[in-house]
Amino acid sequence: MKRAIYPGTFDPFTNGHKDILMRSLSVFDEVIILVAHNRNKKPFFTADERVAMLEETFKDEPRVKADKWEGLIVDYAKENEISSIIRGLRPTGDFEAEFQMGSMNKRLYPEIETVFFITERDNYYVSSSLVKEIHKHGKLIKEFVPDTIFNWINKKGKV
Repeated sequence: MKRAIYPGTFDPFTNGHKDILMRSLSVFDEVIILVAHNRNKKPFFTADERVAMLEETFKDEPRVKADKWEGLIVDYAKENEISSIIRGLRPTGDFEAEFQMGSMNKRLYPEIETVFFITERDNYYVSSSLVKEIHKHGKLIKEFVPDTIFNWINKKGKV
C-alpha cells in the first residue's frame, strides 16, 4: 500500500489544499493530512480543532486520514513507515523554499521522496493567510474553502 503524508498548518484548509489532496489520491492509496506545528505562525485554530475539521471534511473518504505532529515531518514519516511527502507548488515563489525543505528531508531520511503537485489555475493565489485576512474584514470566504470548513469557521465564530 502506497501511503503519503500531506503536511501543513492548514489554518484553515483551503480548496487549493483540497485540490492537491484529491489529485494525490490518484497516486497514493492513503494520504494522511498532517497538521504540523510551525513556530513561525500563530494559528487561529488549535491543532485538535484543525484535525476535527479535516476529519469532518473527509469523513466519506476512507483513504484520507488526519493527524497532528509537533516534531520534524521526517520523524513522523519514519515512525509511521511512510516514504512520501506531498507538497503543492504555486507560481508565487514556492519552489525555492519547497526545494530546500525537500532536500533537507531527503538528507535526514534518505528513504523519503517529496512529490510535488502543481496548483491548479483557479487556486494559484489562494492561501490560508489570505483567506483569514479576507474573513477578518467581513468578506465571504465560501469560494475558497470546502463547505464543511466554512460551516465550522462560522459555527465557531473564529478567524
